[in-house]
Amino acid sequence: MKPNYLTTTLLLLSAVLFAGCATISQNNQSDQTAQNVNPADPYENTNRTFYKITDAVDRHVLEPVANAYIVHVPNPLRRSIGNFYDNVAYPNVALNAFLQGKVRQGFEDTLRFAVNSTIGLFGLFDMATPMGLKQNDEDFGQTLGVWGVDTGSYLFLPFLGPSSSRDVSSIPVSVFTNALFYVSSATVFAPIGILGIIDKRARLSGSMLIRDQAALDAYLFVREASLQQRRHQIYDGNPPPESYDDPSQDDSLEDSSVRDNPLQNNPARDRRTDRVSRLQNDPIEMTLNLQRTNLQQIDLEHNPARDRRTDRTPLLR
Repeated sequence: MKPNYLTTTLLLLSAVLFAGCATISQNNQSDQTAQNVNPADPYENTNRTFYKITDAVDRHVLEPVANAYIVHVPNPLRRSIGNFYDNVAYPNVALNAFLQGKVRQGFEDTLRFAVNSTIGLFGLFDMATPMGLKQNDEDFGQTLGVWGVDTGSYLFLPFLGPSSSRDVSSIPVSVFTNALFYVSSATVFAPIGILGIIDKRARLSGSMLIRDQAALDAYLFVREASLQQRRHQIYDGNPPPESYDDPSQDDSLEDSSVRDNPLQNNPARDRRTDRVSRLQNDPIEMTLNLQRTNLQQIDLEHNPARDRRTDRTPLLR
């Protein structure tokens, strides 16, 4: 079938916007580097500009329409509309499940799409979930993350929302695997596409309300929430623990030094030895605290709490 020209035009426009995000001029890059910006968000100034533009359009156009949609469209009908758009985009989920090596999940996702597209009347009714075929969420950005591709720089795409230099590549894949991309009639595609935008904004109303009520800086709130969500999705809800003190370099240096010289004191493993070494480096502190240090060492050698029998024996004598 012949693809819809409107979709192709939007795809090319998105590609231009992606290039604009990723190819900031050298002057802007040097200015942002001089300001010591977050290394995960080196294009923060440009991202904030795109965020403000998108937020203004959302508040003045999409939000009022989405609110009217929620008020006037019954909840069962909105649920069926949401099921339809989830179903037409579900081949992307099945494809990326296979690409990530989740063969069993890939077959289940394929079966879910087939069931909902037939028995569920093109996805208007979710008949697969009661059959034990749960809904999953996979995309090509997650696939690249599973393959070991780094997140890269954070990007906020105009009218599309949070992304990254890695996740940008998932957008064309999502477009080409969407069943609506192959609808050649503009008279059919246009109203379905507009309704899909409204439905998506309506489903995000709760998240937008939380952002407006809880965030001191809405841009930072959206950025951190999106990055954490992507990490959560890539690791299927079980991400490895993060180190907030960022001691990786220091720990590696300490471990290597201990392996090279086993007799060398390690402050992270022996705090008592660390205190003694600090006293030796500071003669004044050593003089003032010598008595306290000796008492602490004596207390460590003879601890009544560790050997109550030995503690009671002198009393009996």
